[in-house]
Amino acid sequence: MTAAPLAGPSAVPTPLRVGRAGGTVDLPAAERAVADLLRALGKDTGCPHLADTPRRVAAAYAELLTPRGFDATTFPNESGYDELVLARDIPLTSLCEHHLLPFRGVAHVAYLPGERIVGLSKLARVTEMFARDLQVQERLTMEIADWLEVELAPRGVGVVIEAEHLCMSIRGVQAPGSRTRTSAVRGVLRDRRSARREFFDAVGP
Repeated sequence: MTAAPLAGPSAVPTPLRVGRAGGTVDLPAAERAVADLLRALGKDTGCPHLADTPRRVAAAYAELLTPRGFDATTFPNESGYDELVLARDIPLTSLCEHHLLPFRGVAHVAYLPGERIVGLSKLARVTEMFARDLQVQERLTMEIADWLEVELAPRGVGVVIEAEHLCMSIRGVQAPGSRTRTSAVRGVLRDRRSARREFFDAVGP
C-alpha cells in the first residue's frame, strides 16, 4: 500500500489503494474437500439434501475470506479540524482461525486528524477488509489501528471491537450472548490520559 503524501496544501484528494495479498481460491478443490469432510463425519453426500452442499459451503467460505479492495481517498485537513472523528457500531463478521466458525459484532473506529482526513465510509471499508480473513479478534483490532496510523498519519488512533464468538457460544463452554471486547490505541489517544478517556467515554460501556 502507498501512503498518501502528508505535506502540502493541495486540495486534490489522494487515493490510497487498499487490498491484502492472498492465495488464489480453488473452488473445485474446496468443494471436494467439503465433500470429503462430510463423508468423514459420517454424512451421506449422495443424499439429495446434501448434494449441493459442498458447492454452497465452498462459495460461502470463499466470499467470507476474500476482501474487497478499494481506494481509500484522503483529503487535506484544510479546516484544521483537531477533534475526535469516531465511527461507531460498524458491523463486522469474521472467521475464527482456530475453529473456522464466525464471530460477529461491531467496531468503533476513531482518529484524531493530522494533516489529512479520510472519507467516513472508508473506516467501515477498512474494518471489513481486515475482517475478511481467518482472524483472532486481538489481531484484527490491531490491524485496523495500524493501517490508520501508517496510512493516514493522524495524531491518534483508537479502535474497539465487541464481538460474540460462535466457537464460544455454540460449542465448548457454550456461553451464548457472551461478548469479547478488545481495544487498540495509538498516539495521543494512548499517551494523553484526557484524550484516552474522551475516546473510551465516546465509545461507551
